[in-house]
Amino acid sequence: MVTSSGSLGSWEWTRIVRTMFPLLAVLSVIVLWAGITLESAQSLLEEFGILAIMVPTMVGTGGNLGATLSSRLSTRFHLGTTSLDPRDELLWANILAILALAASIFTALAVGAFLLGVAIGSTIPFPTLLFISLVSGMSVAVVAIVFSFVATYLSYRFGIDPDDTTIPIVTNVVDVFGMLIFIGVSTFVLT
Repeated sequence: MVTSSGSLGSWEWTRIVRTMFPLLAVLSVIVLWAGITLESAQSLLEEFGILAIMVPTMVGTGGNLGATLSSRLSTRFHLGTTSLDPRDELLWANILAILALAASIFTALAVGAFLLGVAIGSTIPFPTLLFISLVSGMSVAVVAIVFSFVATYLSYRFGIDPDDTTIPIVTNVVDVFGMLIFIGVSTFVLT
């Protein structure tokens, strides 16, 4: 599938730059939104410092889960082994694996945050931290799954190599949604 004539597998640097530069510029602006959201939540994060410690892991892990799924979907598209059929058991197995990873990682995040909170004198009880972490984390995982499918499919349909586009799209979009979801759930639970 790799040719120099412009197929999905093209390694021509001009094509990659032509595709990626505008995409990365738009994604940079989108990620600024996450920073603005974080800035607007400053008082909540100052009051409950342990939440500020959880933010990078929450956002980063969501992006990593989406990147993993995007990579798997891109590979299946390149191999011609996927049709995005809702009856495809392998697609569902990948989705369930991402959700299982999310549940375990975000549970571990709550445990780690609670133990760190005990060490630094945090005032958030474990059940509350677990609730915030799991609700936020599983919601972020669902967003990552949806955007992984959409980005991979649209890239492929528009003749753009999904290996070039999906991971930047998914990680940046999940950064924004992850921040919004985490701050929203935390605000709802703690105020």
